[in-house]
Amino acid sequence: MTQSKANSLGVVEPRRYQHNSEFWLQNGEQLHEYELVFETYGTLNADKSNAILICHALSGHHHAAGFHALDDAKPGWWDACIGPGKCIDTDQFFVLSLNNLGGCHGSTGPNSIDPNTGEIFGPSFPNVVVKDWVASQAHLADHLGIKKFVAVVGGSLGGMQAMQWSIDFPERVYAAVLIASAAKLSAQNIAFNEIARQAITTDEDYCSGNYQQFDKNPEKGLMLARMVGHVTYLSEDGMKTKFGRDVKSGNFAQGADVEFQVESYLHYQGRAFTQYFDANTYLLMTRALDYFDPAREFDGDLTRALEQTTTKFLVLSFSTDWRFSPERSQEIVDALIRARKNVASAIIESEHGHDSFLLPINRYTKILSAFLQRSYAELEDISRSSQTTQGDLS
Repeated sequence: MTQSKANSLGVVEPRRYQHNSEFWLQNGEQLHEYELVFETYGTLNADKSNAILICHALSGHHHAAGFHALDDAKPGWWDACIGPGKCIDTDQFFVLSLNNLGGCHGSTGPNSIDPNTGEIFGPSFPNVVVKDWVASQAHLADHLGIKKFVAVVGGSLGGMQAMQWSIDFPERVYAAVLIASAAKLSAQNIAFNEIARQAITTDEDYCSGNYQQFDKNPEKGLMLARMVGHVTYLSEDGMKTKFGRDVKSGNFAQGADVEFQVESYLHYQGRAFTQYFDANTYLLMTRALDYFDPAREFDGDLTRALEQTTTKFLVLSFSTDWRFSPERSQEIVDALIRARKNVASAIIESEHGHDSFLLPINRYTKILSAFLQRSYAELEDISRSSQTTQGDLS
């Protein structure tokens, strides 16, 4: 890392983890090897007890904070919350952020070469689910020598990964932070994801997923998918405040060629998305969202699914988030209470809808900061108590 820029971490460099043995997926398929791209912020202490894992959402990736170059216009996607003195304080914590398996920002995914054919995987890349991501993240933690995280933190799809960590590796997670998330998608959410997938797969340039072989890209479909998704991430009040009915161009008197500001914004977001995100990855990620349901293995009983976890939880939601509403977070809280688990929760007032989890909202960041600081202090107390006990026994 170099000198800070704009109260950030400065320039950070991605790293690569190569897993050189077979990796079995939940669907029974296997990858002979895989690679994960990741970034770290802060310093891992001597006993490697100050690590926090950041799990990204649908269109996220490893670059959560800092800049890749001094002239970068924008920092990482969660730079507002990760850095020196911020709520995820890199002066205290070692923060790990990665691009998930199946991603399109350097980790093994549809754009990678299939060693069996010598060609890119494309649509033949196997479906991966949240449990697969968590298992691969655990391998990365092993590689870094991290036996236990202070916390696993994630918003939206990232929160689902944090929950799965608490179920699959409870001994390796002291605390889990689930932000604007849910224990499973509603029918409405699945419907939005299917509309987005149909927009992509019916694009004439999709070519059954083999578009790269024909030097094509389903830009129209991917743009529409992003536009649909983006609308659901905002709230009506937020859109009213930001755009209202303001006109970008055209004249009402002429009755033609009028473009509203909100239309222009969506077009810009959609076009930009097609330049950095892969269509096959979008399909893969939305399916992983749809399939997530840890209660499925327990006859639909989320309380039973959470009974064996020893993790403490912070569950946060936002008042205007209708994609992952506070009611969906409350379902998680209720199940944790029934399972007699340690859980704190809060609903944050915000007009920004689902995207609120990306923003430095004062009450939100204060709660998150306090929870992480307290969790770290508790974990340190447990470690000191254990060392004292061992010393007495010897």
